[in-house]
Amino acid sequence: MKFFVDTAEIADIKELADTGLLDGVTTNPSLIAKSGRDFMEVTKEICGIVDGPVSAEVVALDHATMMKEAEVLRKIADNVCIKVPLTVDGLKTCKALTGEGTMVNVTLCFSANQALLAAKAGATFISPFVGRHDDNGFDGMDLIEDIRLIYDNYGFATEILVASVRHTTHVLQAAKIGADVMTAPPKVIHGLFKHVLTDNGIEGFLKDWEATGQSIL
Repeated sequence: MKFFVDTAEIADIKELADTGLLDGVTTNPSLIAKSGRDFMEVTKEICGIVDGPVSAEVVALDHATMMKEAEVLRKIADNVCIKVPLTVDGLKTCKALTGEGTMVNVTLCFSANQALLAAKAGATFISPFVGRHDDNGFDGMDLIEDIRLIYDNYGFATEILVASVRHTTHVLQAAKIGADVMTAPPKVIHGLFKHVLTDNGIEGFLKDWEATGQSIL
């Protein structure tokens, strides 16, 4: 499973990139606004930190303007992945862009039928929002299972990018189902490292080592 971080905060991205475990970054207009920085500037900086896909989202709603915005965004860097909404115009744009060899992340997916359409449009990634699905009384992981089944049935190359990840259990469940990618806030990714027994074990080992009076260096 690929690990993407869902943020536009440069310090957080650099910290995770330094681990060597970060495969890409997803952003959206809300995250860019939260960063308080210029959209083009921050996107270019992120693309210089990570080698993998960096999702940059169009804000237009019609196909013609989406294409114009995508043309500007994909000139930022070779690893920019154009993010479009799951609408008729969004999928029309997806089809056109992927036909030209541009990576496309189709976002705001809430049904397996929508994911099927995105795959047929040639999407590089489909982003089902499991957290928001849960918030509205549905099981987000049921959605991931349905998409995985459909994509496997027909050999679609579109990668399932589990989004709106709220906690580490979402990551575990997505991995067990076989999702290709997950994107989560920095806090959730840091939570994957933590376990009380690991902390206790380190504490015990260090205590015993200190008692020997030895030093490795």
